[in-house]
Amino acid sequence: MTPDVSVIIPTYNRRAMLPEAIDSVLAQSNQSFELIVVDDGSTDGSAENLARLGQTIRFERIDHCGPASARNRGVAMARAPLIAFLDSDDLWAPTKLERQLAFMRANLDCAISQTNEIWIRNGRRVNPGLRHRKRAGDIFIDSLRTCLISMSATMMRTELFRSLTGFDESMLAAEDYDLWLRILIGHEAGLLDESLVTRRAGHPDQLSATTPALDRFRILALTKLLAYDRLSPARRTAVVEVLVEKCRVYAGGLTRRGRIDQARLYESVAEQAQTCRATEIGCAINSIRSTLREVAYEH
Repeated sequence: MTPDVSVIIPTYNRRAMLPEAIDSVLAQSNQSFELIVVDDGSTDGSAENLARLGQTIRFERIDHCGPASARNRGVAMARAPLIAFLDSDDLWAPTKLERQLAFMRANLDCAISQTNEIWIRNGRRVNPGLRHRKRAGDIFIDSLRTCLISMSATMMRTELFRSLTGFDESMLAAEDYDLWLRILIGHEAGLLDESLVTRRAGHPDQLSATTPALDRFRILALTKLLAYDRLSPARRTAVVEVLVEKCRVYAGGLTRRGRIDQARLYESVAEQAQTCRATEIGCAINSIRSTLREVAYEH
């Protein structure tokens, strides 16, 4: 029987936390799901630690390429009409799937929704700032400066994900920011105002802590948006404003570190964004991708 939802957990060296995330899925009050765990080339024995689950999960191991590749592989395996992601360091409340499935069924026009969440940092509960407060509806412009959709709280229609070709695998970080913005161009976000996810942060190997200069990936995501002909004039203006701001801040930092050629690239991207000529935007996207590959190779 086809499950109602495919739950996808990507993991990389989370041997200690992964079993807790999996257990929070297996304890769901609604059991009409398939659980897909994609190991992104872990070296800490995470895969071997899953042997106790037997046939309870669908498991795939891939070469280490980053969370975008792992999530895309999980969706490629998915059989359900809805998908839900859970990061391997987060947890679900027992009624998360039941409540969110009910929300999606009651709102058939909703292509993507999320729940509220509890934030835990370094073992202590913290309150998110006002700018992180979740809201429903057209949140595209608000999401340009602050990522307002949380991976582990999200449920979306599988067809939507596949129509947008999923996460950009060239992005080592901010791949979620990139996808959410591409979705929000044409869809409003639904919100189930219940805290059904526990988001755990603060551990030293968290991607946001180990990947330097995250804004360079956000700059790529924003530049890609300018290649879309579906942006309204108001939205295009908002994208350009944020992109120019981020490019100039990042270029200033590169200049201070003596990376003059890279700084000039981002200053040029800021100038090209304001003209919004398709040819120049395409060249800017290719140049940023090339620079990101070079920096990744250096590290």
